[in-house]
Amino acid sequence: MPGAFHSLLPLQRKRKPKRRRTRHHPNERNPRKPKSHLAGAGAAGDPSFNLKASASASPRDIGCLVQPLGNLLLSANPGANLRDAGLGALRPLPDDLLLDVLGLLPARALAALSVASKAFYVVAAHDPLWRAIVLDELGGAFDFAGSWRATYIAAACGGRPHLIPPRALKIRGFYSDYLFQSWLCANMEMRHEWLARDNIERRRGVSVEQFIAEVEEPNRPVLLEGCLESWPALQKWNRDYLLEISAGKEFAVGPVSMTLDRYFRYADNVQEERPLYLFDAKFAEKVPEMGRDYAVPVYFREDLFSVLGEERPDYRWVIIGPAGSGSSFHVDPNSTSAWNAIIKGAKKWVMFPPEVVPPGVHPSADGAEVTSPVSIMEWFMNFYGACKTWEKRPIECICRAGEVVFVPNGWWHLVINLEESIAITQNYVSRRNLLNVLDFLKKPNASELVSGTKDRVNLHDKFRGAIEAAHPGMINQLQLEAQQKAAARKKKASFWDSAVDAKCGGFKFSF
Repeated sequence: MPGAFHSLLPLQRKRKPKRRRTRHHPNERNPRKPKSHLAGAGAAGDPSFNLKASASASPRDIGCLVQPLGNLLLSANPGANLRDAGLGALRPLPDDLLLDVLGLLPARALAALSVASKAFYVVAAHDPLWRAIVLDELGGAFDFAGSWRATYIAAACGGRPHLIPPRALKIRGFYSDYLFQSWLCANMEMRHEWLARDNIERRRGVSVEQFIAEVEEPNRPVLLEGCLESWPALQKWNRDYLLEISAGKEFAVGPVSMTLDRYFRYADNVQEERPLYLFDAKFAEKVPEMGRDYAVPVYFREDLFSVLGEERPDYRWVIIGPAGSGSSFHVDPNSTSAWNAIIKGAKKWVMFPPEVVPPGVHPSADGAEVTSPVSIMEWFMNFYGACKTWEKRPIECICRAGEVVFVPNGWWHLVINLEESIAITQNYVSRRNLLNVLDFLKKPNASELVSGTKDRVNLHDKFRGAIEAAHPGMINQLQLEAQQKAAARKKKASFWDSAVDAKCGGFKFSF
């Protein structure tokens, strides 16, 4: 085995204390991946699974050293899986648990393990293991070198080219659905059938009154066209402009912070299952020009959380990411509604109403935790097809530059970038949603559910008090209207209700 790592030392960086992960942020969840639904060689050989042209293009990249288990049946020796022969005492562990164990190792130990056998070379080269090490030791101060393993080695070697390891070994005979699916999700193109369905309602030129009555009150998604035409960002926000106005500023990218030039270099070279997503809530404070280059569309200007001033929860974000990046299924925080405006690129949206939990997604009973597939591509591969037979199929669309998607409160949604994309999104509270938000903020486990603020415990009392001070009588009026609507719905009896209820004046069945 090559001794590429023989002198690898931990990178010298003072580690920051680990931050508590926000439960509602879709990019911060890392539940254990469920067992693969791959149909053996069919998943790799199915012509509908098209690989990206750049798949394993680098000679130093580990690439696909793994084949799906189904291919083992077609091999000359169906009983010879390199995995089992080379893992020794760790052989009984399933692949997901094995990687969890290896994830506890520091870089030097992981590198040493990789020369123990061909099987350990494959497993220890699993790039998400090295991603965690790079982000933990370097934060956002890294120069991506095509893979996380190569990035760590380059940084540990001080970037000296002659110390970069040689070409990756070519190893055959390692079969694992779990590891293969991770590679496939990182390297496959979106299938046509995943993009073809577009059933969202599209509206242009709708008045604010119509939007409230026909969209916001019924709590239904809509795609709005033609309401961003006055945004300077549509013409100005290219890479050169953003790099110029944000020079030296760092943005939130997953669990780390990094400058925009570093992030663009990463985005240009990355090919992984879950690309890092730039998702920054303080962009307008960091770069005031960015805040001046857009304006809230007229439909969303009633934002009652604004009564809290600087104590309001995070509510607006700039979102930048390469093709394949995005947000797995989640419900927006604090029971708010949201709008998402595309400045550059295109996004595929899949949305389910509050009462329909997406397939493969398992929220806890109290709503504090959500277990879902690790990556968006994994969800499409293993669960999207199940929706075809559902009575309530998801709302889907592709949103492009200049368009806005309205996401009603409580709706589950998944978003994946189809190309490099830049967007602005804001969460807001209007009077149509105020009572829902107040109910959410006073739940018994609100301290676990509330996000975007340092004070998770007292947000309800602060918000209610600020609303009553700024808008006296609003809450009581909305509660009265809600009671009247509920009573009206109760009185609107169906034919069957009338038929069996003597008090309605109709006939009554007797048996």
